[in-house]
Amino acid sequence: MGLSKSLIELSGRTLPRKHFIDSLRLHVRGGTGGNGLEKYGGVGGKGGDVYFVAEKKKNSQSLRALHKANPSQAYQGGVGKNSMKMAIKGVPGEDVLIEVPLGVVVMEETGQIIGEVNQKEDKVLAARGGEGGNPKNQFRGQKGENKFVRADLKVLADVGLVGFPNAGKSTLLSKLSRADPRIASFPFTTIKPELGILEYPDKRQISMADLPGLIEGAHMNVGLGYRFLRHVERTRLLLFVVDISGFRLSPNHPSRTAFETLVLLNKELELYKESLVDKPAMLAVNKMDSPDAEAKYEEFVQQIQNYEKTVAEMDESVRPQHLVTFDDVIPLSGLQEWNTDLLKTRVRDVIDYHAERIRQKELEGWKPRIKPLKERGAMLA
Repeated sequence: MGLSKSLIELSGRTLPRKHFIDSLRLHVRGGTGGNGLEKYGGVGGKGGDVYFVAEKKKNSQSLRALHKANPSQAYQGGVGKNSMKMAIKGVPGEDVLIEVPLGVVVMEETGQIIGEVNQKEDKVLAARGGEGGNPKNQFRGQKGENKFVRADLKVLADVGLVGFPNAGKSTLLSKLSRADPRIASFPFTTIKPELGILEYPDKRQISMADLPGLIEGAHMNVGLGYRFLRHVERTRLLLFVVDISGFRLSPNHPSRTAFETLVLLNKELELYKESLVDKPAMLAVNKMDSPDAEAKYEEFVQQIQNYEKTVAEMDESVRPQHLVTFDDVIPLSGLQEWNTDLLKTRVRDVIDYHAERIRQKELEGWKPRIKPLKERGAMLA
């Protein structure tokens, strides 16, 4: 994060406040348990728990609604009722349910994952309520857990744009959809995911996310690190975008060719989570309107056609162990809108192709739960 901030400041520009919120720090406290009634052996009510659950009405693409609903970001379970002569068992305190979009990861401040809300029925216990007063605690109600937790949202989109800063991802998204991302000539103009919708003549819609620019070391949380990589996990298709002229983060960093850029992106995904390398992927070679682009692309194509062999000859420090398989490689110019329509068509084709493969596998593995009629014996009319 410090690196991205310094680069933004060096540019002489200030970034506008974004409305998209993908991470929140919350104070959660379980309710205090009610006191017991020693004379009658009464047990106090347990303090209420604090849970994270899926939103009931709609699945937002941001934590902004949660932040707006409770700016203090403090949540406390209800207090358990004391045991009384007329109610020997104290009533438990009310549980507090924090509604969040699907894709939220709840973590301790140490980074340890408590749980994830990925399905409508998921329920993550963030703070446990205190035990009610009973013989084991001298009938004194206990305090609930009291801590800070972090809720991180992994954006759900059909397509995730993957590339180093200034690869032209924001421009490409603006040409393919109605999104209006910030576009500039300095790195890290995208510091929060930007969502766009690709619309087709038959009313089909495909969501695409322009994710914060990846840099070397992101798997160790360098730059925007995890804030980028966690969003990649929830996309159906990875669209790698590389600048045909290559990339150089700063004068203190080496210049990378387009092919080296691609290999480094592969490496960063693999180091963060190996399964990401197996996701369906496409490759867009951008900025083909730049000088000498055609000659550079011819060399790039040769390297891609011999991907495994070329990578094997690279230094071990940048060489990934598992290579991404690309369903298609498309040269284009996002700025000039050259081949962008072709890309849009192929994105749909590839998504549908893999969706059909998954459906076929599910059908192959499906077995009827009831026996065929002839195996069930005679049936009475």
